[in-house]
Amino acid sequence: MPRVAVVQDDPKFGEHVANATLVVNHLKSLKEQGVQIAVFPECFLTGYCVATAEAAHEIAITAPEPQSLYEDDADGAWYLDPCFVTVMEAVDETGIITVVGYASEDALGVLHNEAALLVPGEAPQVYRKTHLPELGYDKFVQPGSDIPVFDTPLGRIGIGICFDLRAPEMTRLLALQGADLVALPTNWPVGAEVSADTIAPARAAENKVFLVTANRCATENGFQFIGHSGIYGVGGEVIAKAGETAETLIADLDFAQARNKRTVGIPGQYETTVFESRRPELYEGLVEPTLPDVADE
Repeated sequence: MPRVAVVQDDPKFGEHVANATLVVNHLKSLKEQGVQIAVFPECFLTGYCVATAEAAHEIAITAPEPQSLYEDDADGAWYLDPCFVTVMEAVDETGIITVVGYASEDALGVLHNEAALLVPGEAPQVYRKTHLPELGYDKFVQPGSDIPVFDTPLGRIGIGICFDLRAPEMTRLLALQGADLVALPTNWPVGAEVSADTIAPARAAENKVFLVTANRCATENGFQFIGHSGIYGVGGEVIAKAGETAETLIADLDFAQARNKRTVGIPGQYETTVFESRRPELYEGLVEPTLPDVADE
């Protein structure tokens, strides 16, 4: 039964070293509390609130990628930003599986909004945000093209980032791939309360999966963030919920619950399933790129 922590805190805009140090300090404290998985907010290492492409490039760190993607390499070397290395070393030291978000720039100069899954002693596994709002750093990035689930020694973890939650297909796909836990680093500002308080538990319930949301707090370049991070059970129940200021949530989660997609009200009389009751042959319209014209009434 993994012990999972959600860190809600206030990173400093563009201060990579300070933010990496903040992650390290949290991990050291969480180790003392027996935490095995920790989730930090979106763009936690870098900041998020930029108004120009130039500013977006300035805050971005080097995207963690194998050098073999761009050049002949037989040594398994990676492009790694110094602040990212700092976090990886803390992960190895504490033994805590860590999800952390950051703005990145790849070797071709393309910007991405990423979250890394860091498992002690292993190479980074990276998710790139696939659903983009017209806001802040996301206005200047290339969306991701894959929605993977990652195997870890403690279970299967899927990652979304902030606005990804608004597309129900995202969490459903992660659950269909066997995710025990969906981790959502996020930067929810004022106005996003419905995502934090209503949509997040709904996504957990409709997929019978554990879902944790790690939001930031305080302000950045004029944007106020709401906090309201949460840990939700497979029935959408609130296991732990943060307020508006810096806070860390911790809960023990039984991943076996996420692997049972059947709900039994009265055995043999009232039972429901999450996946077996689906009718994929009726959902063709979900993958159409555009909606049909609808006349105004």
